[in-house]
Order: sequence, then C-alpha cells, then structure tokens
Amino acid sequence: MTAPERAIKWSYMDHWRSNGPSGPVDQWHSRKTMSAFLKQVKAVGFDAIDTFDFRIWQMYGDYGGPAKYQEMVQDHGLERIVNTFHAADYDVRNYAPHVPETHEAVFEDFRVTMGRWSEIRLDNIIVMPATLFYDMEPITEDKLKYSAECWNKVGEITAGFGVKLTCHHEFFCGIQSEPDIETFYSYTDPRYVNLFVDTAQHCIAGLDPVALYDRHAHRVSGFHFKDTRHVATGDDHRHRPDSEIMAPTTGKWFYEMGTDQGLVDFEAMMRAVRDNGYRGWISVEHDKANKEGGDYSESTAISRWYAKNVLEEIYR
Repeated sequence: MTAPERAIKWSYMDHWRSNGPSGPVDQWHSRKTMSAFLKQVKAVGFDAIDTFDFRIWQMYGDYGGPAKYQEMVQDHGLERIVNTFHAADYDVRNYAPHVPETHEAVFEDFRVTMGRWSEIRLDNIIVMPATLFYDMEPITEDKLKYSAECWNKVGEITAGFGVKLTCHHEFFCGIQSEPDIETFYSYTDPRYVNLFVDTAQHCIAGLDPVALYDRHAHRVSGFHFKDTRHVATGDDHRHRPDSEIMAPTTGKWFYEMGTDQGLVDFEAMMRAVRDNGYRGWISVEHDKANKEGGDYSESTAISRWYAKNVLEEIYR
C-alpha cells in the first residue's frame, strides 16, 4: 500500500552557513558543502528546498543547470526545488514597480528569468512587490496602483510557464503596512498575483499574520514560517542599505519556530491553515540565524521538531 498524500509538506529555504576553518562557509562553496547541507536538511525531516533566483548562476557553473542541480537534491532524498525567491536589485531609475516607465524592464527580466528556470517545475516565484520603503515614500494610492499593474503583467508572464507569481512583504519594503497591503491587493488580479505570508516579517511590521492570512487565504500560495522577538519602531524600516542589518534598535530580527519570547502565534496560524483548507508546501526560513551566536543547523533541527511535534498535531 502507498501512504496517503500528506496535506502539508515542509520545504527549507536555503539560507545557511556552517563554520569552516576561516569562518562561515556558504553551502554553495563546493559539492562537499552542498552535500553536507542537503544531508542535514533531509535528516531532520524536510521534504524539499526553496532557493534564491541568483543561485541559478552557480547551478549552471557548478552543476550544469537547474535540472542537474535538482538531480543532486533528489539524490539526497529530497523531492525537488519548490519555490525560488527573485531578489531583484530595485532602482527607481530603471527597475521599480511604482514607476511605470520602468515596467518594460521588469517584464523583460521575468521573460528571461522564467526561461532559465523552465527546465524544472516550480510552484512559485516569490517577489518583494515594492522597492525599499525609503525609495517609494510617500506611499500613495497611485504608486500602489502602478505597482499592482506591474505585477499583474508579471503574473501573466509567469503563468505562461506554469509558475505562480507571489508577493512577500518585508517590513522594510514600500508595501508593508496593513492599509497599503489591502489597497495593493484590491488592484491586483487574483488570477495572476498571489500572497506569500512571511510570519516574522508581518509581525515586525506590526501586522497580525494570522488575521492577514485569514483575509486573503483564497490567494495565499505559500508561507515562510519563522519567528521574531521584535516589532520595528521609529525609522527601523528606513535604513540603507538593509534595515535587517542596519537598524540600530535590533541586532537580530529572526528566530526559529519555538523560540522563547517569540511573537508569532504559530499554533493559531496552523489552525488557520487547517481551517482554510490549505494543502501543499510550507517553507521554513532562517534568515541570518547565525547572528548573536546562533547556529543554522541548530535552528533548523529545533524548527523541524516544532513542526512535527506541535504543528502537525494541529493539522491532522
């Protein structure tokens, strides 16, 4: 007998560092470090991985392309690459969703990008739907509408490749407050633009991720499950070049599920996931887990324990 298909599977977003003789080593450093990374992710019970769009160059250079790299992933017992995060270099001069004159450059970028990934099956390509906050402010309805128009077209492009376009709202991006998120989605086409809920990022921005998910569950195509102990204050979201690193109030924004003093109510989130009938992948993410003495492998093992022994008991 074959086992019944599970309602929820767990993918690991491939932020990772391990300690080498000269300091932290990225898993993409060599085939040996990649193999060690994949073994650890599989050993603690993850089913697949997510990655970043810019990793495609290393896939071509070191493995022969996305399909060949995915073969290595599968040789280590993981199913596949589920999602990729398109970490674009936003610049108001030539690549900014709220600036209509730059839209054609954005569209061409995605036509080329989706062609590169077309040799494997992705579920989502994830985007930050706005430039950094300080490059978009003041946030106006027109800017939100222009941004929506941009992503509606991009979503048509990705749909042509069988991939969903989904939006991930960092606390430092231009579209991060509750009113602006609601306005943005009112202008987007649900056929082409989805929401990717990052539990920590929304908490840091002062939103309740469970309530946000409940309002938009019909168009949520994935999640980043990670925790935080802090809410952004003052100008935390306005620091160049990266508020996650430069904000002076907070040394470490992100923690694994199950952390002490975490602000995300993961049990309520999992009940909402269950009650809204979501089936598919949940991605676990540990962004900058090694800050302030943290450790990626430890955080990964703890969060997988929490997923298996707490969250999976809720969604049965």
